[in-house]
Amino acid sequence: MSPFGRRLVCWLPLILLVAGLIFDSGTPDRYTAAPFFSAAPLVAAPLYSLSSTAVVAAAAVIAETWVVTYHGGRDANQSFTEGLTVLVVAVLALGINRVVRMSDARLASVRDVAEAAQRAVLPTPAERIGGLAVAARYVAAQADARIGGDLYAVQDTPYGVRLIVGDVRGKGLEAVEAAVIVIGAFREAAEQEASLEAVAGRLERALQREGSRREGLDQFEGFTTAVLAELPPDGHAAIRVLNRGHPAPLLLAPDGELRELTPRSPALPLGMSEVAGWPDRADETACPAGSILLLFTDGVTEARDADNVFYEPARRLRGRVWACEGPEALLDALVADVAAHTGGETADDMALLAVQRPLKE
Repeated sequence: MSPFGRRLVCWLPLILLVAGLIFDSGTPDRYTAAPFFSAAPLVAAPLYSLSSTAVVAAAAVIAETWVVTYHGGRDANQSFTEGLTVLVVAVLALGINRVVRMSDARLASVRDVAEAAQRAVLPTPAERIGGLAVAARYVAAQADARIGGDLYAVQDTPYGVRLIVGDVRGKGLEAVEAAVIVIGAFREAAEQEASLEAVAGRLERALQREGSRREGLDQFEGFTTAVLAELPPDGHAAIRVLNRGHPAPLLLAPDGELRELTPRSPALPLGMSEVAGWPDRADETACPAGSILLLFTDGVTEARDADNVFYEPARRLRGRVWACEGPEALLDALVADVAAHTGGETADDMALLAVQRPLKE
């Protein structure tokens, strides 16, 4: 809703009271303004505090009393019925306000729990990890849904900084549960395994164990698309990327060049080894100092505008030098641009992760 629309809604109870008085003064005695006076406290109930709703309710009753007194020749039974109607509706509005405020308190409590769960599952990474600048975002498709199946993690390991961005199939608590399993398995494997291929194998086995405990379709169809990346610690100007059915990450070089890191050997998502098996192969790509590696989930690439045109991050980000602005500015700009493209309405959650090599190493 636009700022003007929000202001209009807030002023609506007063507008209804004034409209009722104008209507009553400009119409014959047989017409009544009671509907206007009854509507005012009902509109105020979900919008205002209890005290403000009480003021509107009292104003409505006073206005109706004044109107009945002003039209002294009106039928007494009709006047009594109208006044009683406004009074009953005013009392009901106070009750509705109380219920709404209690519901708001419960919703706020649920939001606090959801935010705590998100911080536990997807903690905000440090601004610098292993000498790299890091930024992350989680943008829920629904304002009240703070967490879902999209995931990210960054970890400094003996083999370099390793990271993952993934998207669990499905929604709800089962997707969150699977995301927790993937992140937990990644953090353990990233410390212990000498290669990204071995890390992917550990994640595959973790999802297989999870699938064996489930029943129905989830036992056979659960999967997670993911990109794993590794930036070695020895100053080697390269990155290794292993893609398991996920949108290709982008590499933004300090000279403004933008590369889409499409895997040389496409692979199925994690958790689908029973469908087909193949050896994982990480691709190695040059990554000069100052470059930013950007990873994201399909909430970005599948965001659509009013004409059903998909968002294209590579095309939208091309032509701007991001090295001096850094990963935080990059993610801020990308999230804002997706919102502008969709008109603020997105159908899927978005998880984004950006890491940058120092400009001077």
